[in-house]
Amino acid sequence: MARLTQADIYDAMEKNWHRVRFANYIPTAISMLSQLAIRKRWRRDNPAIDIEPLKVPKARKKPNVPWADWAVEKMREEGKPLPLLIFEIGMDNVQRPGDWVDFQWGDYDGETLKLRQNKTGKPLLLPCTEALKKALDQAKAQLGFAPHPSRHILTRADGSAMDYHAMARERKRLGLMAFDQHALRYRGVMELAWAGCTDDEIASFSGHTSKAMIIKYAGEARQIMRARQAAAKRK
Repeated sequence: MARLTQADIYDAMEKNWHRVRFANYIPTAISMLSQLAIRKRWRRDNPAIDIEPLKVPKARKKPNVPWADWAVEKMREEGKPLPLLIFEIGMDNVQRPGDWVDFQWGDYDGETLKLRQNKTGKPLLLPCTEALKKALDQAKAQLGFAPHPSRHILTRADGSAMDYHAMARERKRLGLMAFDQHALRYRGVMELAWAGCTDDEIASFSGHTSKAMIIKYAGEARQIMRARQAAAKRK
C-alpha cells in the first residue's frame, strides 16, 4: 500500500475495461484504503484522488427508457413498501438517484422535501405530491417512534443509511428491469410537462443546469399529449 501509485490504479482499471462500472469503482475502494494508510502513517498522500474514470463506450450504453404508464401502475399496485417509497421519491422529486439516499427526516416537513444536490451543490425546496406524502407518512408511522431529524429516510434493516441499489431486486420480481432508477427522473420530467409546466418551471424543480434532457423528455411528453388530443378530436 505504501508503494501504490496512480499508474498502478490506472493499470488495474485498464485490466477491467470490459466492465467499466467495476473498473471505475477501483479508485473509490483504493481511496478508502489510502485514508486508512494515512492514519496509520504508511503514506502521506491519497493516490486515488483525481483519477479520471473510464467512459462507457456508446455501443454499450443502454438507453434510459422512461417508465411507461403500465410500469408505474404495476409498481404502485404490487410494490412492497420500501421499493415503493424509493420509487415515489425518485419520480416525485425529479432528482438523481445519488440524491435520494441523502434525504433525512429533518428534510421533510409534511409538505416539502429539501436537499442540496450532490452534483451541483444547488439547494432545492421541493413540494411533494400526494402520492409521495402518503408514502413518507406511512414509512414514518411504520417506524413506531418519532425519527430523529438526522435519521435517513431510506435505511437498511439495521437503520443505517442505504444505497439506492435495493430497488433493483423489486424491479426484477415485478418484471420491470427495462426501466431503471435514473429513468424515474425522466418520467418525472414527462409528468411535469403533461401538467403544463414550461421548460423553465421544470428546470426550477429538477435543478438541471442544462436543459438538453428536459427538452428531450418534455418534448416526448408533449408529443404524446398532443397526439392523444388529436386522436380524441378524430373520433
